[in-house]
Amino acid sequence: IPNPDFPGVARFLRQLAVPSALHVHFNGAGGNLGAGKYNDGSHENRLILAEKLADGMRRAWESTEKTLLMPKDIAWHIEPAAIPPAPWLSLEGLEKEMVGQKDPACILGTATTLSWLQRCAAGHKIDITCLALGKARIVHMPGELFVEYQLGAKAARPDLFVTMAAYGDYATGYIGTTKAYGEGGYETGENASNVAPETEAVLMAAVNKLLQE
Repeated sequence: IPNPDFPGVARFLRQLAVPSALHVHFNGAGGNLGAGKYNDGSHENRLILAEKLADGMRRAWESTEKTLLMPKDIAWHIEPAAIPPAPWLSLEGLEKEMVGQKDPACILGTATTLSWLQRCAAGHKIDITCLALGKARIVHMPGELFVEYQLGAKAARPDLFVTMAAYGDYATGYIGTTKAYGEGGYETGENASNVAPETEAVLMAAVNKLLQE
């Protein structure tokens, strides 16, 4: 049964505790992070983890510092990025995969990757965006990013409160660091990532420019 697992249960618990506020979950850059070593799949453990996470959310809520915002303190910046597709992908190869394919899951996955390559060939760029709220910056990113992107964004402006919402345009699949593509592993393999290793330089250039606005 599709479910949000223990993070969703924690959010639901907080929604019950504070019904006057809409609780929205944004996932940061966590493509190479996993809760698997904490979550063994048992129903009992799921509740324990959810309660621990809900407690952390409660303490964060209670320690929130409010800051007065004026219209001039709010801004929205956009930086289009031309993300290079993975070198192991080809339009011809994907089109051949579609012929005679009957598995709905395979059809969907192949069609998504095919459209991604077509967009890249047409010069399409993905908008990297940043919402400025006073001293806070929320950077919105595509794909299933490695955590190094979020850490890099925070390090670029230590004078600001920088956070990141990833998992936007998902045609890219996993987006690892340049180094990670040479280390192997599922996330940066041919079945999971649709971008080239050079993507890190492109994305971080866009992020750094946005954070300097």
